[in-house]
Amino acid sequence: MFQTTRRRLALWYTAVTAILLLLFASGMYWYVRNTLIERIDDTLNHVVEVVGRSLVIEPISPESGQRLNIEASFRDNADTVDDDRIDLEWFSPTGELLWSTFTEPLDIPLHPNRTGETVQISHHQDVETPSLLTPHSSLLLRQVTERIQIGRQVLGYLRVSHPWFEVTKPSQKLAFDLILGIGLMLVSVALCGWFLSGKAMEPVKDSYQRLKQFTADASHELRSPIALIQTNVQVALAELDSAGGQGAGSLKYGQQLKVVERLTKRLGRLVDDLLFLARQDSGIVQPQFSACPLDALLMEVVEEQQFAAAEKKIKIFLDLTAPTETETEDDWFTLQGDWNQLARLFTNLIGNAIHYTPEDGEIRVELQHITTNKELFSSPLLYGRTAVRPYHSLLSSRLQVKVEDTGIGIPETALPHLFDRFYRVDPARTHTTASQGVQASTGSGLGLAIAAAIVANHQGQITAESTLGQGTIFTVTLPASGDA
Repeated sequence: MFQTTRRRLALWYTAVTAILLLLFASGMYWYVRNTLIERIDDTLNHVVEVVGRSLVIEPISPESGQRLNIEASFRDNADTVDDDRIDLEWFSPTGELLWSTFTEPLDIPLHPNRTGETVQISHHQDVETPSLLTPHSSLLLRQVTERIQIGRQVLGYLRVSHPWFEVTKPSQKLAFDLILGIGLMLVSVALCGWFLSGKAMEPVKDSYQRLKQFTADASHELRSPIALIQTNVQVALAELDSAGGQGAGSLKYGQQLKVVERLTKRLGRLVDDLLFLARQDSGIVQPQFSACPLDALLMEVVEEQQFAAAEKKIKIFLDLTAPTETETEDDWFTLQGDWNQLARLFTNLIGNAIHYTPEDGEIRVELQHITTNKELFSSPLLYGRTAVRPYHSLLSSRLQVKVEDTGIGIPETALPHLFDRFYRVDPARTHTTASQGVQASTGSGLGLAIAAAIVANHQGQITAESTLGQGTIFTVTLPASGDA
């Protein structure tokens, strides 16, 4: 239980840290990326301004206006832009390419835009920049296109391009570094979380161990005085009966002693249940496994419960599914188990069935041997606050016991909590069933928790199905002899 909680705490530490690191890394990545894009756009706009100021414009005639001297304008700029990995293109007012630092035209439509745009050059284009590109390459370019005009006369369009890898290379390097850093950080956080969760669980574990030890010690110490009280009450009742107690005083005295005896028995059962669960949790007492014939055990338990059932006119049937002719009868219903614990398990189940079954009802106990190659359990069983490890072995055979009654049933909402310690179904429900001959429960709510603990000790499974007003079925599945 503590290891499970410790793993959960360490997992939560790691998960929360991972989310925070991912948010931080994503924000940092996009901030750096956008900063690089803005830097390139600023550089391109600055080149546009510098080239625009250095353009050589010549007058043609008063009627034709002015024109740009391309050779004089770009002769001094070609070497400079190459060193900065920036390429220039000059287009006529009609969009015709007149001059370019690229060896081949890009064949990209003009989009006058000073905010910058990203374009992709396909593989089949033969593009080469003097400083960067190679033939038959595919790459992305960041471009800014500016319209150059004097007054209302458009002289042409200047397009400035910059390789996009100036953004992608640092971005990829940053992403790799962030992923590597996050991975190393998560491993460190997981180890630290495991260590810190262990430290955090130490006082809880110590308190829990002390509580279990106290429960075991207190239950053990309470057994002796309770037994003495019960013995003295029984002796007093016997002396009262032998003296032939007469009169109202003696009768009242006898009734009070019987109440004390009844309460002492109930308290004794509660102490025994607490002691059993405390010893199970602490591992003080280990079950004594031996070959246990389950059919003989059920016959004995049913025989013991016949008297309590007869008082309520309830019939108990025991059905044993006999093996077929092709199957061996030797040890057909035998399993490796603790006889006393199994007897207590089925006594609790049959006793509950008797208690919650109205008069003239029926209880059917069915035992059968099931042969299968499928996995027996697929989910853990919870009882009380203890998680039982599921039994994952592939079993060839198993024993199944069903205890079915025609009682008042259990609400569907109560079934998931049925095996919790001290859990009691809504007591208000007993008022509506009093007319059916079912008394209000006086138990402690530990009977089914003990049953679940015993089943877990035998690597088995217990389930409950119920329908209000029709009855309840408890199914116990245990590995057969040789398959545990």
